[in-house]
Amino acid sequence: MPRDAHRIAAPDMTRDNALALLEARAQYAQGDLAGRTDAGAEVLHYLAENGAPATRRAVAANMAAAAHTNRRLADDDDDDVRVELARKIARLMPNLSAEESAHVHDLTVETLERLARDQVSRVRRVLAEEIKSLDCIPKFIVLTLVRDVETLVAAPILEYSPLLSDTDLMEVIATAKAEEVLAAVARRKPLNADVAEAIASSLDIPAIAALLANSDAAIREKTLDDIAAEAEKIQSWHVPLVLRADLSKRAIWRIASFVGASLIEQLVTRYGLDEDTKHQLSKELRARLQQDAKPESSASDLALRDVAAARACGKLDEAFVDAAANAGQRDTVILALSALGQVPEATVRKIFQSRSAKPVTALVWHARLSMRVAFKIQSFVMKLSASELLPARSGVHFPMTEDEMRWHLGYFDVVV
Repeated sequence: MPRDAHRIAAPDMTRDNALALLEARAQYAQGDLAGRTDAGAEVLHYLAENGAPATRRAVAANMAAAAHTNRRLADDDDDDVRVELARKIARLMPNLSAEESAHVHDLTVETLERLARDQVSRVRRVLAEEIKSLDCIPKFIVLTLVRDVETLVAAPILEYSPLLSDTDLMEVIATAKAEEVLAAVARRKPLNADVAEAIASSLDIPAIAALLANSDAAIREKTLDDIAAEAEKIQSWHVPLVLRADLSKRAIWRIASFVGASLIEQLVTRYGLDEDTKHQLSKELRARLQQDAKPESSASDLALRDVAAARACGKLDEAFVDAAANAGQRDTVILALSALGQVPEATVRKIFQSRSAKPVTALVWHARLSMRVAFKIQSFVMKLSASELLPARSGVHFPMTEDEMRWHLGYFDVVV
């Protein structure tokens, strides 16, 4: 009897099966090597040039890869490879000591520059997030990202980068075309009074709200007085205004004339108020409490009933919101979007009070309604001017990417 006769016969392995097995084992070995910091610089470079996409991604994330390997990967055809490289390259910069060769330093800076100009915005966004707080990045790369056409790339640099001077920020404010850019500057900590005044002069509602909420922003008394004078119809400014510790007596009196009772109560408790101001605030508080005790308007009651009835019979849908928008029924549209998007009514009202087309459009998207409805809301409910309207892309599509819409909703703490 042959020695191997007791073994169960295995099916014959075909040529294709054998090659597939070899390929699978080769890729496994490559992936294992690509993630090892002791694999050796030349091995990692070989894998960066010849490995499968998953292998190249592992090399891109490997802190032991040489500078010339990183530069090679900055031109990789796979977007995910370049994203991994962008996440890593920023972590290398603080560790580039003076002892590193000029060649290594130059290659690393060249890699950064290549990623900062990548054709895919996701790569640039990841890079901006990674380097936003570093002071060891060449200034020209920071300025490249600040001038990016994608606000999601520019915003983190504008908000956090220690390399931007007040002059840089003033130039950005003077040329800004997107409100997110101004809001990012307004959130910087600390913020110079001249820059704060430039933001206030822009009359951009979300940016000024962010400026007021920034306790590290130096805002001159006259600037705060001017904002208070314009704030009555802009509810998103009320809370941050009241919470400012640097309000003048004039501003406090002005604010108390239009905010609600709870905010007047906060003004009353401020330290160092003189007797005249305390008396005026108490008078305003009594008046506001009496006003707040009145029943809600019939229009609000009717909107509440209409939305509840539509919801009960399964007709709270696109047609319902479309009809309400056509009729200019603000309360009905707000309550419907609140219900459809599962967003608090107060948050929806804040979004509408911003009088900005982008967050309202993002809210309509979140509620799973069409861009046509979003445009009608802008036109007939918010009554925006032609220059403020955000039209559809190609006549029917939302003009922003999903990431952009999530960013606008996140500004109002709406998580998607």
